[in-house]
Amino acid sequence: MNTKALLAMAILTTATVSAWAQPETKVRVTQAPGQTSLIGTAKATATILKIDTPTRTVSLKTGDGKVVDLPVGQEARNFDQLKVGDAVTVEYKEAMTLSLKKGSGPLSMHEREISDRAAPGAKPGGTIGREVTATADVVAVNAAAKTVTLKGPKGRTVDLMVEDPERLKTIKKGDRVEAVYTEAVAVSVQPAAAK
Repeated sequence: MNTKALLAMAILTTATVSAWAQPETKVRVTQAPGQTSLIGTAKATATILKIDTPTRTVSLKTGDGKVVDLPVGQEARNFDQLKVGDAVTVEYKEAMTLSLKKGSGPLSMHEREISDRAAPGAKPGGTIGREVTATADVVAVNAAAKTVTLKGPKGRTVDLMVEDPERLKTIKKGDRVEAVYTEAVAVSVQPAAAK
């Protein structure tokens, strides 16, 4: 599956998560010498209320009673394993790691697809996403605003917040940094509780 298809699925799934009841969200920031990482997740769960096999549409009921119809593409294996009453969990995760990379290597940007589908015969589910690694130049440091401006290989600039004043002191115009951005959507299905 190509990256555009993955992103389209991620956007559709993420939009579906936001249409559900308020998702459970978490943000975690970790710092190590020369590196800062930020990881955010949003997780929502619903119950299968109805399955329309000919159109491959699943009606999901959220915890607050909202019903959402979700089309399930042909790339999702084991559609026939779904049952009314199964619990569907969608988790969206974003991560960003920024680390100082001193040196004179070339500016670069590499993207890699992340995907994992359910095994044949198992409940439908899997993970789709991407990881982007970019090496960029520091073109400005604003200590008062606590920002660093980076310029990547395509000439685009981005301002990043650097909350730690000690870390900000170690970054200067002309430094080269590496940033890794990851986003992924994971969908899992748990069987309905036995009656």
